[in-house]
Amino acid sequence: MNEEASIDKVIQEIPTDLVSDVLVCNNNSTDRTKEVATTAGAIVLDETRPGYGWACLKGMEYASQMTEKPDIIVFLDGDYSDYPAEMPKVVAPILEQDMDMVIGSRALGNRAKGSMTFPQRFGNWLATRLMRLFHGVRYTDLGPFRAIKYTSLMELGMKDKTYGWTIEMQIKAAKKKLKTCEVPVNYKKRIGHSKVSGTIKGAVSAGVKIIWTIFKYL
Repeated sequence: MNEEASIDKVIQEIPTDLVSDVLVCNNNSTDRTKEVATTAGAIVLDETRPGYGWACLKGMEYASQMTEKPDIIVFLDGDYSDYPAEMPKVVAPILEQDMDMVIGSRALGNRAKGSMTFPQRFGNWLATRLMRLFHGVRYTDLGPFRAIKYTSLMELGMKDKTYGWTIEMQIKAAKKKLKTCEVPVNYKKRIGHSKVSGTIKGAVSAGVKIIWTIFKYL
């Protein structure tokens, strides 16, 4: 949503020898995100209902209707905080070790100063420990940069429409006993202002939803 200043940079740094299609899920932007992404060569999907989960579900819907289904789907943010060039490292465990899902962990990688707010760091710490306590899985991050086999993703039956999307995926993967792992990824300050961690309301809403999701799937 409203990432016209960054989306071109993200698309241009995605490895073209690895990726067949780049889907930009345009979540009701009011700026030129759609035009910039289209010019950069992406397939732009419009989702007017606001919410991170809604945007991801739109991408999944498109993939499910493709004649030739993808082998792997990679998720990353459009704000240029992730390093798209690290995608080979994120998908490597799937290609080489037959993992089902790989989480790019910012906690294991190098984070630029100021790239994650205190609510983000604390939220990750709390959520990963609650997942370990109640679901028996060890993660260090709820990182948005992640890769998952297409068939495995579709088996999860993803439902969350907003902030609980990433943790829902990790909990459901654990309950279905998918083979998962983490790899370190680097993280930098995003371009522009965060719609979630950049406001008190957004940070609190995200925190409440994440905690609620952990207990929902007990």
